[in-house]
Amino acid sequence: MNIKGYFITLITASMLFFLFGTDGYAKQIESTSVSNHVIKRSVVKKKILPEQLPRYMYDSGLSFEYPDAVRGIYVTGHSAGGDKFGTLVNLVDSSDLNAMVIDIKDDYGNMTYIPENQPYKEIGKNYIKDPVEMLKTLEEKKIYPIARIVVFKDSVLANKYPEWSFIEENNIWTNRRGESFVNPFIKEVWDYNVGIAIEAAKLGFQEIQFDYVRFPEGFEKRDSILSYSMGEYASKDIDNVQKRVQSVTDFVAYAKEKLKPYGVKVSVDIFGYTATLPEAPGIGQNFSKISANVDVISSMIYPSHWTTYFGIQKPDLEPYKLVTEYIKVEAEKLKELTNSPISRPWLQDFTASWLGNGNYKLYGKTEVEDQIRALNENGVKEFLLWNAGNSYTENVDYTPLN
Repeated sequence: MNIKGYFITLITASMLFFLFGTDGYAKQIESTSVSNHVIKRSVVKKKILPEQLPRYMYDSGLSFEYPDAVRGIYVTGHSAGGDKFGTLVNLVDSSDLNAMVIDIKDDYGNMTYIPENQPYKEIGKNYIKDPVEMLKTLEEKKIYPIARIVVFKDSVLANKYPEWSFIEENNIWTNRRGESFVNPFIKEVWDYNVGIAIEAAKLGFQEIQFDYVRFPEGFEKRDSILSYSMGEYASKDIDNVQKRVQSVTDFVAYAKEKLKPYGVKVSVDIFGYTATLPEAPGIGQNFSKISANVDVISSMIYPSHWTTYFGIQKPDLEPYKLVTEYIKVEAEKLKELTNSPISRPWLQDFTASWLGNGNYKLYGKTEVEDQIRALNENGVKEFLLWNAGNSYTENVDYTPLN
């Protein structure tokens, strides 16, 4: 056999082995003796495949390590791409903070940088002029990057595709702030947002945080007034409350599966009060069902946002007590899950003056530390701080029990 023939034979044999030796089947030759004649026959025997084949993992070229416990701050696209970014990096770098949650798709439906890929290029804003350079700065400073993506509150997408939104008297429905939502029943909306999440993962973000994973607040009061599609959920033999819950939960599970090849963690922001209820009937959030499908659950437990839950008459005045009572309830819910996610609540680093005299207090070092201490005392080491203007309290002890 010449060299060419040898290699052809070798390649052919390798292909046959690949096709028949690793796809679950292999041929073996068996011999049977009948009246002194030997009859050879091929027998196909099934092989056992591994339960899960190795999965391709995308490599952004950046390297980050998950911190001992995430202690992060919220950063808008404007801050991430502006002069304030340096100040925020210094705050994290000079303290026990170690993470940033950065807007990639904001509350209006805009992306905060201009991506190369359509259809997202047309919704890109030049807030963050060079997201790769921004992430390289975070890599150098060992700051864990989390991409915040607002999902179903999306005025941009609602106006572009009214059929994906909610219609009231032939107009796209808006809330009191003039904001529109898109419909969680629509699978095209799912793919649209997952696509943005994939763009963020490719940039190098280590975690995708989905926010506004819900129907509009008070939707149970508008259910019979608004016109909208239920998609494939229309035929399900469950009431509308359960259809909403199932669609929201299904989106989270779908997004997590689609993001697996990119090696990112998936987190979801959720109203704190959902942990105190079997489920929130209007918005479609079920704390346990969502938690079962994410790596991290981030309940928004700002003291200013509660009423007289837990018997606290003025929760904004008692941040330590409010967080303590909440986290006990959440812990019981998470214990019921087979694989519970990391608890990483959102805490308050702002003053809620809109509550009126006597109902709020100035939030500073003591109030922020009280919230963190309440979490730590109940075994929760991770947290995120929210301040819409990204002006955070200085000289806070972010690890008060260490």
